[in-house]
Amino acid sequence: MTNHIVLFEPLMPANTGNIARTATGTNTKLHLIEPLGFQLDDKHLKRAGLDYWDTVDITIHQDLPSFMESLKDNDELFLISKFAERSYHEVDYTQPERDYYFMFGKETTGLPEEFMRKHSDLALRIPQNDQHIRALNLSNTAAIVIYEALRQQSFPDLDLVHTYEHDKLK
Repeated sequence: MTNHIVLFEPLMPANTGNIARTATGTNTKLHLIEPLGFQLDDKHLKRAGLDYWDTVDITIHQDLPSFMESLKDNDELFLISKFAERSYHEVDYTQPERDYYFMFGKETTGLPEEFMRKHSDLALRIPQNDQHIRALNLSNTAAIVIYEALRQQSFPDLDLVHTYEHDKLK
C-alpha cells in the first residue's frame, strides 16, 4: 500500500514545494501533471521545499490522459474537490493491496469540469464554510487528506514519538 499526491497543472511553486515537503516527510509519492506553471528548478519551489527537494519521490506526467493510463487495476483514485458530496474521512484507505492516489486541481480552476463530471463517483471534499472563502489552500488540503489516509493506516514507517536530546544542543 502506497499513498500518492497528484497535482494537476500546479501553478504556484510555493504550494508545490510545501506539498513536496509533506510528501517526503510522509513517504508519499508525488505526481505532477504538466503543464506546470513554473520550472522545477524555480528558486521559490526550492525555497518552499527547503533542502528536501532531492528526497521527493516524484513522477512527471505529460498530461492527464498519460497519468490516467499509468494507473493499475488495483489503484484507487480520488479527486479532491469542493464540489464533491462525499467527505474525505468517509473512505477506508486501509486495503493493503491498493495504492491510493489523491488528485488535486489547479489552484485557480481546480480539475477540468468534464473530467470531474465523468468521474464524479471518485470525488471527495473537505468540509469548509463556502460563504467565507472560495477554497482552502492547496498545500493545506493535500496535508489534511494524506494525514487522514496515514492515520487510518496507523502511520506506516513514520516516527510516532520523537525524543529531543537536550545534550546535543550543548
